[in-house]
Amino acid sequence: MQNKASQKLSPFKKPTQEQASLINDAQRFISQHIHDKTPAVYVITGDAGTGKSVVLSQLFYRLQQASHDEKNVLWQTQNYFMVNHPELLKVYRQIAGELPGVLKKSFQRPTSLINRMRKDHKTFDVGVIDESHLLLSQPDHYNNFYGHNQLLSLLELCHVLVIVFDSHQVLRLKTYWTADRLKELLSPYPQKWVHLNQQFRMHADDSLIQWIDHFTGDRQLLPLQESFRLHYDFRVFSDAEKMRQTIVTQNCKVGLSRIVSTTGYPSTLDGGKHYITEGKFKLPWDQYNFTATPWAEIPETINEVGSIYTCQGFDLNYVGLILGPPVTLSADGKKIEIDTSKITDSESFKQRDDMSDPHEILAAKVQLNLNAINVLMKRGVKGLYLFAHDPALRQRLCQQYQTM
Repeated sequence: MQNKASQKLSPFKKPTQEQASLINDAQRFISQHIHDKTPAVYVITGDAGTGKSVVLSQLFYRLQQASHDEKNVLWQTQNYFMVNHPELLKVYRQIAGELPGVLKKSFQRPTSLINRMRKDHKTFDVGVIDESHLLLSQPDHYNNFYGHNQLLSLLELCHVLVIVFDSHQVLRLKTYWTADRLKELLSPYPQKWVHLNQQFRMHADDSLIQWIDHFTGDRQLLPLQESFRLHYDFRVFSDAEKMRQTIVTQNCKVGLSRIVSTTGYPSTLDGGKHYITEGKFKLPWDQYNFTATPWAEIPETINEVGSIYTCQGFDLNYVGLILGPPVTLSADGKKIEIDTSKITDSESFKQRDDMSDPHEILAAKVQLNLNAINVLMKRGVKGLYLFAHDPALRQRLCQQYQTM
């Protein structure tokens, strides 16, 4: 029986009319350009929760079926599905193990595929890339990537790329992308851009989605309409431990409920446990997950705090989000501010050689933090709970919305 994450991404899940139309259009684009001398790119954009990964999963399944059809233009094509996210890759490989004609080895990390193809002097036909905003845009020796840009490296190895891009989910300077940067890089290639609009993950009123987008966009704290509580459980907590207890209760009822946090607490990849402490609340950060099961689906992780690296791309039923020390309220009480001096995720903000302007670097750090908050706030299908470390922000949220 498939787990929740696999069910979401199953190629047998019935697509919406918008998704089905996009899948058909992408197939036509691939067929039209599969034998071109110049590689072509099909770009799918859309905010978190609009079903981009669902589209890719179904598209890739169709491509693999077509590669076994002698009458199809894609017969005998060599195609790969890529995602630069180890937890999400586990889900795709789980799905592949249950499908006829689809092999687990067809799902790869970009660096692994690039290095193997270059070593063997080989190319492939179609590449499908989920979360392309996670592609490295500079060399990264830690991840054994010695090129200058993973997207360009892949374009040198294939005929067609289909990529999902969401500039609001860019989280690291070494994967620093904007829509303008992407368009400039792709300008020499035949391309088509399409956009998914409808939000599917959160069973929430549009006013709550807009509230989140303003919180992480222009950083305004908008008023919320009462209608947002009709179908969605949104709460603000003045006590992080009470929020944890409520998440545990929800996890016992419906499963897939977890505490997550932004940066701002001790965190080092040294194999040891590093704790987030807020009053009586004390839990360790998520540990590196060596199993084949995604972090959010391991029962014991109810006793850990998830990060952007374990939760991006996943649905949770209920999410309890700790807004850490960098997230503060402005002195006039009107806006959210990001104190970059309190960022503890040093891996995300390693300096880039092509970014020397201190104002540009500061703006990027602020935006990457806001992107992370947006992604974490949109994990919960049924509910979102908030606790803010900053006393002024916590008081403002509790006064304006709901105190628990």
